[in-house]
This record gives sequence, C-alpha cells and structure tokens, in this order.
Amino acid sequence: MLRVNEIHTYYGLSHILFGVSLEVRPGEIVCLLGRNGAGKSTTMRSIMGLTPPRKGTIHFKEIPCKGKKPHLLARMGIGYVPDDRRVFADLTVDENLEISERNVDKNGWTRDRVYDFFPPLREIHSRRAGFLSGGEQQMLTIGRALMTNPELLLLDEPTEGLAPLIVKGLAEQIVRLKESGLTVLLAEQNQTVALEISDRGYVIDNGSIRYHGTVVDLRENEEIRRKYLCV
Repeated sequence: MLRVNEIHTYYGLSHILFGVSLEVRPGEIVCLLGRNGAGKSTTMRSIMGLTPPRKGTIHFKEIPCKGKKPHLLARMGIGYVPDDRRVFADLTVDENLEISERNVDKNGWTRDRVYDFFPPLREIHSRRAGFLSGGEQQMLTIGRALMTNPELLLLDEPTEGLAPLIVKGLAEQIVRLKESGLTVLLAEQNQTVALEISDRGYVIDNGSIRYHGTVVDLRENEEIRRKYLCV
C-alpha cells in the first residue's frame, strides 16, 4: 500500500533524512521506532507532503506521490494524525468532526460511527476542543482523520503525554482500526506499546533506518533496542 524509497528530506539547509526506505502492506500495523529527534515525525511529514523530500520516491497504492499537495494525498486515501494534535480549539467536538467529513457511504466513517468508536467523545460533543484533556484531544484528532475515510492512517506519536491507562485504551483502539480494515503506520517512542500491537517494525536513528524486522525479532534483539531505543 505504501512504499518509501531512499528519501532525503531537508529543513532549509539541514539534512534530516538520509535515504529512508520502508514499506507498509495492506492490513498491517507497522511501527517506526526511534528516540526523540531521530526522524520519525519528519518521515511522516514527508509521506504526507508537508515536508516534501528532495530525493527519493514515495508511492501509495503504486501511485507516485511526489509533488502532490497534502490535501490531494488525503483525497487519495491517506489520513494523518500529527504529533501536536492541532484540534480547532474554538470549534466544538462535533464541528471538528463535521468539517473533515468526506467520501461517506454506507460502510464509511460518520460522526455517529466515530462516537461509537470513541464513546467519551459523544458525551462531550458540544464542548469546545480547546477545553479537552490530552486524551480527549487525541481521540478527537484520530476521529477527525477517520472522517476522511482513509485507507492508510499515519499516526505520529499518538501516546505522547498521555496517562498509562489512556495509552492502554488507545492501543486497543488502534488494533480495532486494523480489524476494521485500516492499514496503519505508527511512529512511536513508546516501544512497549508499539511492539505489542504492530506486525513489523523499523528503527530509525539520526535520520537513517537502522533495523527492520518482525516485532518478534525486534523484541529478541536486545542490542538494537539498547543501541537505538534506550533513552
């Protein structure tokens, strides 16, 4: 579904990603693990066209993504949940979901379906998003991405700053998304959660992929985890 091949991404003159390559197959949860500043968010932004790579290629369902604006990639079927959530603070929960609605059919995501998926949001549907807790904002941000009815969901650090109980519930919901037919690329620092719910994993450090394998392989490879994932 997604193939990233040898991308090099810059912020101005600063070279951030060095030949990053990864693949995500339909129906998988694939995690991208790394410490803070390793290049996870830049990889996600590169895929979404927010920080286009200068070199390399990205294909979504065999369609080249190079040069396409983020809103066009969203229309193609890529949903994006940024690490800083970016809810519309002055709009209600309901309004945040409404403005993202598209491609609705009988099997698609609607506000009611999002509320069924995240019941706490239904109870606060009329509350302004700026007054929500971190966990509530994260549910809303994911719900807003689901309202675009994506085939691939990019989740950038979804558990960051959340209480352990909220993290556990969110991890369970991500697995449910896979069961509903979504494909997920998950960028995470929390390796415990990521390895628990993913099928395969990539490890990134200093803008380069250092390891790729199944989560079983990654759990058993203490050297890689100690070298690239320990704080």
